[in-house]
Parts: sequence; structure tokens; C-alpha cells
Amino acid sequence: MRNLTFAMNVSLDGYIAAPGDNLGWSVPSDELFQWWSDRVGATALSLYGRKLWETMSSHWPTADQQPGATPAQIEFARRWRDMPKMVFSSTTSTVDWNTRLVTGDAVTEITRLKADDGGSMDIGGATLAAAAMRAGLIDEYAIVAHPVLVGGGTPFFTALDHWVNLSLLETRKFPGGVVLTRYGTRR
Repeated sequence: MRNLTFAMNVSLDGYIAAPGDNLGWSVPSDELFQWWSDRVGATALSLYGRKLWETMSSHWPTADQQPGATPAQIEFARRWRDMPKMVFSSTTSTVDWNTRLVTGDAVTEITRLKADDGGSMDIGGATLAAAAMRAGLIDEYAIVAHPVLVGGGTPFFTALDHWVNLSLLETRKFPGGVVLTRYGTRR
């Protein structure tokens, strides 16, 4: 069975995007950017909702060709393009960069993917992750908390019908007061 992790940058008050989908508060340090890059390099399959896919695919496919691209940005762009991806959307019609489009029921497809053999999977995007969370499909939460309160926006966690008990797997500090906490779902 494959492991599914929901990993995102999060404001201290629990949002993955501030009002207006503003992400300006989550600019990573070099060390945190390398952690994200290594994570992408180790992920066998990344599952995206439409909005996060649009954000990522509007920048990373050509980021390594931009003037002033750093070695870390070049490496991340390459890793991102090479990583197998799935986009779950009923409104998107085409995807590129080693990506497959899924227009059917996300929970059914994610359940099928988890039952397959293969490496770890990451899930991103508030709506898609919320559906997986409510269905009990997420095995691990990697919360990269930034020391900022944005006051609203897109929450990391969704409303649940029942408690989900977690076990602490890791904590790590990054420059700028950013803290990673990884939790595993206790079943």
C-alpha cells in the first residue's frame, strides 16, 4: 500500500493561502527550498487539485530558463517536470509535463492508487486534500508553519465528521522561524 502525504506551507493561523490567493508570506529560505526540492525528488506521484496545478504549471516548467535562476531553482524545475503528476479537475482539458488528467471521482481514484504498489504520493490543493482527508486517505501531514498570521484565506484543514488521531514523526526548524512538523495518522 502506498503512503499519501499532505504537505504544504501554512501560516501560523492555519491557512495555505491568504485572502486573494496571496502566497507572498511563504517565500522559502534556501534551506527550506532545498527541503521542498528533495521532497519532490523523492515523490513517486504527486496529486494536484486544479488551482494548485495552475499555480505550479504556470511557473515551474520554464523556471530553469529564466534569467537569474539559481541552481536550486533549476534543480527544482527539473525535478518537478520529471515527477509523475495527476491533476484532478472537471474543468481543465489538457495537462503537460509528465501529468495525467483525472476527471472522475477523486476519492475513488486516490483509493485505487493507494492500494497499488509503488512509491510515496503527495497531495496538494485545498479542495482535493479536503476530500482525501474526509475519506480517511491521508497517512501523513507535513505542516511547514511560517511565523505569520494572515487572518483568513484557504485553510489547510477541512471540517471533519470525526477525530483523526496523529503521532508526531518529526520536527525541524528552518531559518526565519519556520517550523516543520510531520504527523502520521494513527489507525
